[in-house]
Amino acid sequence: MENFSLILAIVVVTALAFDFTNGFHDTANAMATTISTGALKPKVAVAMSAVLNLVGAFLSVEVANTISKGLVDETGIRPEVIFAALVGAILWNLVTWLVGLPSSSSHALMGGLIGATIASAGMSAVHGDVLVTKVLLPAIAAPVVAGVAAMLATRLSYTLGKKADGKAAEKGYRAGQIASAGLVSLAHGTNDAQKTMGIITLALVAGGVVAPDSDPPTWVILSAGLAIALGTYLGGWRIIRTMGKGLTDLQPQQGFAAQTSAATVILASSHLGFSLSTTHSVSGSVMGAGLGRKGGVVRWSTATRMFVAWGLTLPAAALVGALAEYVTGIGDVGTALVAVFLIASSAAIWKLSRREVVDHTNVVTEPDARETAEPAGVVTAAIAAVTPPPAGSVAEDLTATIPAPAGAVTTADPAAPPAATTV
Repeated sequence: MENFSLILAIVVVTALAFDFTNGFHDTANAMATTISTGALKPKVAVAMSAVLNLVGAFLSVEVANTISKGLVDETGIRPEVIFAALVGAILWNLVTWLVGLPSSSSHALMGGLIGATIASAGMSAVHGDVLVTKVLLPAIAAPVVAGVAAMLATRLSYTLGKKADGKAAEKGYRAGQIASAGLVSLAHGTNDAQKTMGIITLALVAGGVVAPDSDPPTWVILSAGLAIALGTYLGGWRIIRTMGKGLTDLQPQQGFAAQTSAATVILASSHLGFSLSTTHSVSGSVMGAGLGRKGGVVRWSTATRMFVAWGLTLPAAALVGALAEYVTGIGDVGTALVAVFLIASSAAIWKLSRREVVDHTNVVTEPDARETAEPAGVVTAAIAAVTPPPAGSVAEDLTATIPAPAGAVTTADPAAPPAATTV
């Protein structure tokens, strides 16, 4: 019994560690646009988001029930399986945070759970209908719906604001953006904190501590809310930079439209019990807002890397979760080896992140030109080749240094030295 109690405690602590990574990984969802447009200072933004994440954790348990009761067969799950699932989710969160990609913590968790469950009990232990209807379909629909809504809202905002005083309108949109950012934070706590509640409840059911089909106990709700709030306050500055500046450049009107659209989609999905990715919703709304402004652009090179990360999240976390479950199957020694591997890998990723520190002091600086530059297409390159350079350009300066052929007529300053000639 003592050994079992120890593994259950390890699972609960690991689940809260995942919730912490979820907080700093997904802070960008709520506050990236608010920070990038200057509506709030970085530290103030993450503090506000942390408090509202905690409040949101108490508003509903529908998503938690989807995780604990619907996705896998809880009767055949051991605590070691849940521990292995969390290992896959945490490592994927840390890797994508290191490279600044806004991937889905929700899908990382569910991928790890699916992989570990299949490795332990086989494919039949995964409820395919729930996976499709409440995970995969919302993952595809959410960014599209949020993106279209944000694009239309952005165009409407600019249309209605044409005759408004510029400074007054901008001030109003900044205030609206703060309110909508708070709504996204509340929605994030309502949706994402519940996933950890669900995974801890599943572990408690597997350990015989609570009865099957039970709702999360109050202490689980509180601890999950505090963990995600603490992670949010520390701030996932790398991903905030990508969402705020690396994907597109947003003005206050666009930020307000993007956040309002995303919050609406997330809250609706939480009410329906869909385990929706807030990352997908917010990323889609940011891109939609970028396209909604005349002359606005989306940096598709960054978006493409983000889409690839989305596609890899479920299978990558599932693979790590399955391997971790295989090792924990050895016994206590295997569980200890997986725990040591998780700690060592996390420490190594953190050490790598110190090579280029991103924090609240430099999060709003422009991203590296190599990250945001879009390759020129054939038409663009052809136009550039035949268009004369503007006066004073580098091209003109370089041309002026090329020796002129013999007999050439120039328009150089008569006081300048004679042009070089060839014999």
